[in-house]
Formats: sequence, C-alpha cells, structure tokens
Amino acid sequence: MARGLVLDEHGRPLLPAAAYKAGMRVHYYREVVAETPIPFAESVLHADEHLVVADKPHFLPVIPAGEYVRETLLTRLRQRLCNPDLVPLHRIDRGTAGLVLFSAQAGSRARYQALFRERQIAKRYEAIAPALPALRFPLTRSTRIVRGEPFVRSREAAGPANSETRIEAERSDGELWRYTLHPITGKKHQLRVHMAALGAPILNDDFYPAMIARASDDFSQPLQLLARSVSFRDPLTGGVREFHSRLELLHGSAQPAELPI
Repeated sequence: MARGLVLDEHGRPLLPAAAYKAGMRVHYYREVVAETPIPFAESVLHADEHLVVADKPHFLPVIPAGEYVRETLLTRLRQRLCNPDLVPLHRIDRGTAGLVLFSAQAGSRARYQALFRERQIAKRYEAIAPALPALRFPLTRSTRIVRGEPFVRSREAAGPANSETRIEAERSDGELWRYTLHPITGKKHQLRVHMAALGAPILNDDFYPAMIARASDDFSQPLQLLARSVSFRDPLTGGVREFHSRLELLHGSAQPAELPI
C-alpha cells in the first residue's frame, strides 16, 4: 500500500491510512520476485474493437497463476495493445500452443462468451502421439472426467460421461502418428486425458500418464499439442469467421522439435 500498488475500484492508490468501507472493491496485482522469463513470442492474428485472436507459443500461460504474472499471454497483450479491458474468452494449457480468443471490450463480451457456453464454436486441435493401429478411426471418446491426484491432474472415472472428443488419425509407417482432435466439451486436460486413456499419450506430456518434474526454465520438450483452428458465426455481424494458427508441430520423429516463435 505504501508503494501505491493497492488500488480502489476507480484505479486510485489506497494508502495505509485509508478508511475501511463495507463492500468496497480493492485491487492488488500480485508480484513475483523471480519470475522465469519465457523466451518465446506470441503473435496477434486478428484485432478489432470487439475481438482479439492470438497465437500462443508453448510454455506461456494464458492468465496469471502460480509463479507467472508478467510472463502470461494476457499481461503481454494488455501491454502490447494498450487495452486493460482484454479478457480471455477461453483458455488452453500452458503447455499447449495455438489459438486463444480475447474479448476486447465489456459491451460485447457476453455475446462472445455465450458462443463457448452454448458450444457454438468449432475447435480443431492437432497432436503428435504414439500409433494406435488396432483402433478404427475416426472414433469418439466419451467418458467421465473428474479431478485427479494431485489436484492439478484429471482422470477418467466411472459414471455418466461429461466429456466428449472426436479423434481422427493420419496414419504412417512410423511409431508416431498425427491426430486431429475435435473437443465437443471442454473439461480440464480433456484431450490429454483421452489420448492417454487410449494408450497414446501426447508426445512430451509431463502430466499423463505420469507426472514428470522439469525445471521451470527447461523448454527443450514442448508438448506436441496445438490449437489449430476455430470457426464460429459472429454474434454481432452474423458472418462466419475462421482463424488458423501459423505454428507447426514436430512430425514423424521423437526428437525435440524446434520451438515455435
């Protein structure tokens, strides 16, 4: 508070001697003393007064969490576009690369948020994972996903399905195949859990089927999962909009890929 980092609802600093008021809203932006720099840059594929579409690199979180505050897609874009009103309309994992959509203003935000809530957005992912020659594709994986152990993981459990993914495979003669994943629902780690349950965990997955500890500055093995494209009917104009990531995944080799910049 003495440094002016605690603000009231109007963005004015609250000093230590400020009087308490019932129901007041207080803003504090958490600091991280030694935040690990993430040496990969996002790109902005589209920006207008209502919508921003970004291409996120591997390893960059979408929003502040844990040890990351400044090194997040949201913080970077707010500074880059000089727009403190940016809010992500959805999220992808820190390890996943690809498309993330942001609302650029409060006035139209609810209409774009409704697209995700009502499943009016078609999302397509790509993944590199072990071959599954015994299975017939395309296939649909519908299971119940619940919180796992530890809490940062998810797992499949008995009971009514609450998750669904349509999976297509690009077969090859190698040990790794390229898969196209269409999530119908959006449970935490859904694509990673479903692929691991089929016996083909996504290449370089640190969580599934088992957790692997890595240093925070180890960027040598990016998760081979990419949010490739999204399409939807714009709630403001009625026109169909489609966006595609410009990033690429490793293909056909288990060696670490060159990280997308």
